[in-house]
Amino acid sequence: MAASEVYFTSMRCKVGDSLLSKLDRLMAKAGMDSIDFENKFTAIKIHFGEPGNLAFLRPNFAKTVADRVKKNGGTPFLTDCATLYVGRRTNAIDHTESALENGFSPLSTGCQIIIGDGLKGTDDVEVPVNGGVYLKTAMIGRAVMDADIIISLNHFKGHEGAGFGGALKNLGMGCGSRAGKMAMHNDGKPSADKGACVGCRFCAKFCAHSAISFGEDKKAFIDHEKCVGCGRCIGTCSYHAIGTEWDSSNDMLNCKIAEYAKAVVDGRPNFHINVVMQVSPYCDCHGESDAAIVPDIGIFAGFDPVAVDKASIDAVNAAPGIPTSILSERGHDDGDHFCTIHPSTDWRSQMSHAERIGLGSADYKLTVVE
Repeated sequence: MAASEVYFTSMRCKVGDSLLSKLDRLMAKAGMDSIDFENKFTAIKIHFGEPGNLAFLRPNFAKTVADRVKKNGGTPFLTDCATLYVGRRTNAIDHTESALENGFSPLSTGCQIIIGDGLKGTDDVEVPVNGGVYLKTAMIGRAVMDADIIISLNHFKGHEGAGFGGALKNLGMGCGSRAGKMAMHNDGKPSADKGACVGCRFCAKFCAHSAISFGEDKKAFIDHEKCVGCGRCIGTCSYHAIGTEWDSSNDMLNCKIAEYAKAVVDGRPNFHINVVMQVSPYCDCHGESDAAIVPDIGIFAGFDPVAVDKASIDAVNAAPGIPTSILSERGHDDGDHFCTIHPSTDWRSQMSHAERIGLGSADYKLTVVE
């Protein structure tokens, strides 16, 4: 597969310029205007951030994208789908209120918010996964699939299950309905290490399925009959006492994320933007955000989500780690920051499977936009 074009602009701004102006120029240079937006509904897939998290993208980025869509005659809306875990985004009411609390509104973004899979996360469409190896169909939020065009606007970061979160993760896991998320998660289920567990019970607060219990020894036990494998407990444990039992489970998750992403973008125009700043070690689904692991880098954009993600990964891994971040706590770093932070998963499985099923290319040509 030929190298894909990826466009990049740094975080540096001259006096009189702004990062938002640079994003607008980046979209233009990357060719987003070549999409026929006229009278088309355009889904801007974004993560609104769990309340308490401060690493999510500011609404200003969404407004810049929405304004460019409107300039080209399109009708944009911001969207995301319900979560599996305990939190404030498990239904459309709470999800919308969370988005508003975090600053997203028609006033701040210039477009409406539509939760993609309806009131209870059950309004979905079964979509074929062309070339799927693990899945033949994907359950995607109906509003996402009703859109004529999809743009992923992604906060690039680490992720406890997938290794990293970028365009593929935002599209694949993010656009799945609750049934879709369960289908992606249910092959790998975590277990507690009794030797490492201190019995703080913090993990149980974040289990939406009451799968975590504590025996006489006050150690955590995860019931795999109840567990759906969402991995929320892994990220919430401060003592590294919870992990996956099987080496293949996170690889399987990554492959399914890639297949869901392909189902989302197949057959319609799509464009992808990764904002690589405040690169937190965990997903914005957390109700907190740990310190960034590297200095802010910039914004990547293009038509190939695989290439955009790979360029972002390379940039993060090439950047110096911040000594006060979790990287220093994890000890030796061989240059792969994501595997250092999350040694139980390998992000490459997501990338290689996305290439295998024809979603895009990890080979890219980078063009810098000032």
